[in-house]
Amino acid sequence: MYFLLTYDVVPDYLSAREQYREQHIQLARTSAESGELCLGGALSNPTDSAVLLFKGTSEKVARDFALNDPYVIHGLVKHWTVREWNIVIGAGVDSIGN
Repeated sequence: MYFLLTYDVVPDYLSAREQYREQHIQLARTSAESGELCLGGALSNPTDSAVLLFKGTSEKVARDFALNDPYVIHGLVKHWTVREWNIVIGAGVDSIGN
């Protein structure tokens, strides 16, 4: 199953994240190396949100990431949500349809 973690970030996110960026990237690398984090990054023009795509047996993989993310802990993320994403087709998807 896939889970989409969406962050709504503070207006000065790009400058505010610098002091926590290395910790955030290390958390993301660890999650990616374990096979849980598939993709992640900030949206641009405007940079008001970010999305991360996780693969796992439950939404816990995405929730645990958010709860341990320095961006969330230090208030750079105003609000976050986790939603199950029923991917139908794409690279790495085993079958078409649900």
